[in-house]
Amino acid sequence: MRHPSIVRGLAASVLAIAAWLPSIASAQYPDKPIRLVVPWPAGGGTDVAARAVAAPLSERLKQPIVIDNRPGANGAIGTDAVARAPKDGYTLLMVVADTHAIGPHVYPKLPYDVRKDFDPVGMAGYFPYALITSPSFSATTVADFVSYAKKNPAKITFASWGVGSSAHVGMEMLKQQAGIFMLHVPFQGAAPAIQAVAGSQVDAMVVPIAVAEPLAKAGRVRMLGLAAPERYAGMPELKTLKEQGIAVDAGTWLGIMAPAGTPPDVLATLTRNLNAALETPSVREGLLKMNIEPSTMSASKFKAFLDGEYDRWGKTVRDAKIKLD
Repeated sequence: MRHPSIVRGLAASVLAIAAWLPSIASAQYPDKPIRLVVPWPAGGGTDVAARAVAAPLSERLKQPIVIDNRPGANGAIGTDAVARAPKDGYTLLMVVADTHAIGPHVYPKLPYDVRKDFDPVGMAGYFPYALITSPSFSATTVADFVSYAKKNPAKITFASWGVGSSAHVGMEMLKQQAGIFMLHVPFQGAAPAIQAVAGSQVDAMVVPIAVAEPLAKAGRVRMLGLAAPERYAGMPELKTLKEQGIAVDAGTWLGIMAPAGTPPDVLATLTRNLNAALETPSVREGLLKMNIEPSTMSASKFKAFLDGEYDRWGKTVRDAKIKLD
């Protein structure tokens, strides 16, 4: 018969070893491919940007980063998949304002909590948004646009890629700041929404400048201003809406998060290498060519940033009474 003290000693040793094993595993991190879930379709703006960020991060980590597109429910399907994934640093999520600042307010029954179920890795970049109009729309300046809207209530229509999308809520910001009313015309995706504006079926829209610039150069849309706090380095001649009297920041951002409970040393490894990759001149230049403004943050600053964005976008959603089950 074993003595109770011996049994207790063996149990304590097993527990100590069990607690020690995760630290050994995380110290070797990463030792296999990492999956980066993009909750949007392949070929879209977020997917392209995610691949541009994943490539240099993969080089630094010396492991492949496999892009896993999980589109659906305005980003909720892919986001939920990562919330339920193992907390080991091998499943990460590419986040944008739609998933972590807007969606929780639009969809109150989401199966995850964006503030509790994810740990921040870091920010990757910022997508400046521009206010565009159809080429046949009469307004050529922001002042003209607002004046026309006030004189013609509910006559201006604006497109988006869905109810509760950043394109929708961004225009709601403009409505609230300018004190105007416009009719929302949602589409199933960004491409048909943008084509409707270019084809003069819909009057206006806010879109990433990466989309707006080539269309404006081709004369298919007119850019009235940048919906961002300050001018964009890649297009310094374009005035912000704020400079033109309407303070609207409708741009979105790109970042990486992990399931909550991921080991701190794994998160630190990811954050350090992400920031180092983004600070590489060739990577910065490549992102700027895609009209993505590279941005680096510590994990704690990114967490504070996300909290602020959650509140900022949430206020607009609540004031506009946007809610879907």
